[in-house]
Amino acid sequence: MSGGLTLTTYLELITPPVGKPLASPLARTTVTRQRFTAESYLPLYKAVGGPLGWDGRTLMTRKALEDLLAAPSTDIYVLTADGSPAGYCEFIRTQPPDSELKYFGLLPAMQGRKLGPYLLDVALRLHWRLTEPRRIWLHTDTWDDPKAISVYQRSGFRVFAEHMLSETADDKDYLAAIGIVM
Repeated sequence: MSGGLTLTTYLELITPPVGKPLASPLARTTVTRQRFTAESYLPLYKAVGGPLGWDGRTLMTRKALEDLLAAPSTDIYVLTADGSPAGYCEFIRTQPPDSELKYFGLLPAMQGRKLGPYLLDVALRLHWRLTEPRRIWLHTDTWDDPKAISVYQRSGFRVFAEHMLSETADDKDYLAAIGIVM
């Protein structure tokens, strides 16, 4: 990253997913809520996010990451295909009753198989049923997969803000852009 600006798009889902749940495009897939230690989480995080330049969790201290993963406000839903992790959705409830979809993605080898929309649909339905948020929101930027916004919109999300932020923006910058101060 060169220190320039990137377009950051914020989306929100303010009603639970409607309609018939999506069917898995592959046999032998499951989506389950899981708890992790830092040691079990980081390989999945790096496998999914490494190609996209995710580094937020790797910059945290081990203690901070362990605390975050153990917090009741953290929900992680893992997609498993043929017994192996294929991707995940991570929700954080730092501003209840709102939830932030913090991380969502698939391992590169699993992309292009329509598993992303399936994982997102199942995870949103499970998270909504278990936590009853007022809304689920997220941000995505030009460094993420170009198809991300359309996947979110097909799942019911709508854009509520766009901001130009530094490529070196951190969580506080993303939140401050929409008026959330932590």
